[in-house]
Amino acid sequence: MNNPVEPLLRAQGIHKSYSLGRRILDVLRGVDLQLARGDFVALRGASGAGKSTLLHLLGGLDSPTRGEVWLGGRNLAGFSRKDLAQMRNRAVGFIFQAYYLLPELDALENVCLPARMARMAARQAEARGRELLARVGLQERIEHKPYELSGGEQQRVAIARALINEPELVLADEPTGNLDSHTGQDIIDLLCNLRQEQNTTLVMATHDAKLAARAPRVVELVDGQIQSAEERSA
Repeated sequence: MNNPVEPLLRAQGIHKSYSLGRRILDVLRGVDLQLARGDFVALRGASGAGKSTLLHLLGGLDSPTRGEVWLGGRNLAGFSRKDLAQMRNRAVGFIFQAYYLLPELDALENVCLPARMARMAARQAEARGRELLARVGLQERIEHKPYELSGGEQQRVAIARALINEPELVLADEPTGNLDSHTGQDIIDLLCNLRQEQNTTLVMATHDAKLAARAPRVVELVDGQIQSAEERSA
C-alpha cells in the first residue's frame, strides 16, 4: 500500500493564549488544519476571531501555546531560531494588510530584499524582482519609493516581495482590507493567477464573503475555533 502524500502544512490542536495582567486571553482554542501543495484556503471570521494569530503561527512568526505546526514534514517546534528565520525567508511569503515596505527603499529594492537575505546573487535578484514587478503591472514604478505609490501599488509591491524566493506557502492577511473594491478584486485575481502558475499554497484571511468565495475551500473561525469548513470545486 502506498503511503498517503504528506501535506505541505499541518496544524494540530493549536492553542494560543496571551497573559494580560491577571487575565488570560485565549485567542485560539484547538485548531486543526491541513493543506496540500497548491491548495487555496480562505480563512473567514470577524475581527478578533483569531485569523491573524493563526496565520502568524502557520508561518512560524509565533509559537503556539499548545499544539504543533508542521511544514514540509517538519515540526516547527524543532527549528532553532536561525533555522526558523531561514525557513520563513525561503519557504513562506507573507502579505500583510499594512504592507510593511521600507520607506527608504524603492519598489525594486523592497522586492529584492528577501532574495538578498537568502544570498541570491545581486544580478539574479534584480532580474527576478524586475520580472515580478512587471508581472504585477509596476514596471514603470520600479524606482518609486512607497510614499510615491498608491495603496494598491504598494500592495502589489508587497505581493512581488512575497513571491521573489518562490515560496511554497503564501500567507495573506486581509490583503485587500485597505483597498477599494475594484483594486481589491484585481489583487485577488493576481494572487489566484500566480498561485495556479506556480502551484503555490495560498491561505488568505478575510472577513469579506465575496473574496472568500474565490477560494475552493473556506474555513470559518469563530471565537478561536473552526466552526465550519466548506469545499467547492476549483
